[in-house]
Amino acid sequence: MTFAHPGRAEASAAWNGHSHGSSDYRKLLAGLFFAGIATFAQLYSPQAVLAQIADDVGVSAADAALVISASTLGLAVGVIPWSLVADRLGRVQAMSIAVIAATVFGLLVPFAPTFSLLLTGRFVEGLMLGGVPAIAIAYLSEEIEPRHAARAAGTYVAGTTIGGLLGRIVAGPITELINWRLAVFTVGVLCAVSAVLFITLIPVPRGFVPRRFVRRRARERGTDLSLVMLLRTNLRSARLLALYAQGFLLMGGFVALYNYLGFRLANDPFNLPQALISLVFVAYLAGTWSSAQAGILAARFGRWSVLLCALVSMTMGVLLTLSPLLVIVLLGVLLATAGFFAAHAVASGWTGAEATVGRAQASSLYNLSYYAGSSLFGWLGGLFFVQWGWGGTVGMVAGLMAVAAAVTVALLRPPNRNPATALRRLPT
Repeated sequence: MTFAHPGRAEASAAWNGHSHGSSDYRKLLAGLFFAGIATFAQLYSPQAVLAQIADDVGVSAADAALVISASTLGLAVGVIPWSLVADRLGRVQAMSIAVIAATVFGLLVPFAPTFSLLLTGRFVEGLMLGGVPAIAIAYLSEEIEPRHAARAAGTYVAGTTIGGLLGRIVAGPITELINWRLAVFTVGVLCAVSAVLFITLIPVPRGFVPRRFVRRRARERGTDLSLVMLLRTNLRSARLLALYAQGFLLMGGFVALYNYLGFRLANDPFNLPQALISLVFVAYLAGTWSSAQAGILAARFGRWSVLLCALVSMTMGVLLTLSPLLVIVLLGVLLATAGFFAAHAVASGWTGAEATVGRAQASSLYNLSYYAGSSLFGWLGGLFFVQWGWGGTVGMVAGLMAVAAAVTVALLRPPNRNPATALRRLPT
């Protein structure tokens, strides 16, 4: 049975999306670029200074990583409620509320006097941040021409990598000069500026009518589905479940890699100072490039092939970080980062395209899985690190990648294997 979302149906009757290269297309991607900075800079800025947080508050490496896990857990909890807000108020208005509220918390939380209050504040901050990733892909899918949706999703994910990079490389050196609290606060100021730019640039949405504006008779026909029905529909699809699994496994492994990489580089045989360790996060630029390229390649060769190649790349990169040679470790980080963001760009964009109803809820379920994996494996990787060292963390991450590849092969294979026919079809 196929359901029609009333807001989407009324809007789509006369709207096919912004065309690639148009003024509003560029403004939309620029606006989401700054939303990505405002969201991901503050979400991950403490990751660059976890060792300093551990020393300052007197906790272990695994406990310090809870500063990241608390916020990503809050984000995971918040994505589905934010999808309802987006349906009710509209995509842009919901994202604007989320990014403003999160930025306010981002400016206050670094000065929490106790570790437990710090974790609580980070959880609430993540809860607010959930409004951007929960909505952004659904918004892209509704506002961009379908043939350019995969490319636009890749460009959006590229923007989020810049946010994650800025948060880390700003926090690291300032911590070296002053302290981690003022460093994280400085990132919060950067996010406030980015939030203003997002609200200024983002065009008025045309591909979705908020439920408060939908005619009552449309709801009375039964097309206005309840949250339970929307979630149930998206959870019954084996292909969507496989995509949610990608987010869960990929993000879990990636966050574990970066959470404990700083601890490894600060100890033998490298013994690098914090300022240099923070520069390792420049590897995120590999993700900026690969996520944009993944969208282009997915449109040409299909999402399935690109996703598998990205998984292989990430696995090879993670294994290279076992080397005692710093140059090989850095090469491995670059390769793993490029592979991760390419895979994430494909899987997140695929989710929006695969959903037949409740696109915001489908994207929210992907993000819930994505950040749940971050919270769980971001912490669990620390237990492996404490017990078996860096090799233990790498083994856990490689295992997650193997499971992700198996799920991709088993459940996401394109239904049509004829190359001549596939060229005449949209990528799957």
